[in-house]
Amino acid sequence: MQGTGASPTNRGRHSGGIDRAESRRQLIAETVLAAGSASPQELAAQFGVSIVTMHRDLAELERRGVVRKFRGGVTAQPSGVFESQMSYRMANRVAHKKAIANAALDYVQPGMSILLDDSTTVLAMLDGLAQRTPLHVATTFLTGLHRLGELSRSHDLTVIGLGGRFDPSYDSFAGVTTRQQVEGLHVDAVFMSTSAVSRTDLFHQEEQVASLKRSMLGSATEKYLLVDHSKLDRVALLKVASLSEMTLVLTDSDADPAVLASWREAEIPYRQVPVTETGSDQSLES
Repeated sequence: MQGTGASPTNRGRHSGGIDRAESRRQLIAETVLAAGSASPQELAAQFGVSIVTMHRDLAELERRGVVRKFRGGVTAQPSGVFESQMSYRMANRVAHKKAIANAALDYVQPGMSILLDDSTTVLAMLDGLAQRTPLHVATTFLTGLHRLGELSRSHDLTVIGLGGRFDPSYDSFAGVTTRQQVEGLHVDAVFMSTSAVSRTDLFHQEEQVASLKRSMLGSATEKYLLVDHSKLDRVALLKVASLSEMTLVLTDSDADPAVLASWREAEIPYRQVPVTETGSDQSLES
């Protein structure tokens, strides 16, 4: 007697429905991020779904920490969960990240071996590396590996991909295997960012990410932290390291003066980079 399970055709339809719903939710999140806020009615009309379906999608996005619902609408929720999403990271404070990344390139010299984390601030350094070859460049960041691979076809870049368990939220590799590979390296410099920086320490909200960043710092002679002003005077669940361990902290001209004053008092070396339309650099170093 034949069972009552779904046929392959029906399973395919069900899977396709799930895929469409997930794609729609991603687009909804990006729309709310770009607009700042929106009403369920507006979103339902834009995406061609019923108001019931839209409320269901928004409830799921709120459960994930991506949006926050309020009476009559939703707003983007810049929580640790949302900040880990590539669409948020790639679209957020682009000019600030480019200015900081351009300044960080001053500390890359031909012949060096460098380690890059999976931050979008460090990602903005990649094209500039082509003018500083030869280099050995290692990273866990899949987006970064794709770009470095393209550059290596026409420039003297030796690209080292560090693998392990893939985390789609960060488009990066993490876990025990990745950490072991990082700890097997010794590089001249590491360039990294993080989600929160207090007046004395740097933090991250996820255990596997914090652990990997600690291993990266331990594998490098020089340690450069690239953080825009929105990351400052904040804490997250897990301490990664003390700022006193950094060779240099690079931030932008919108950084809170009180934070910078505390760094000067603690003798934490930092460089403040102006954010301009042309990307010109007249930075202040302390």
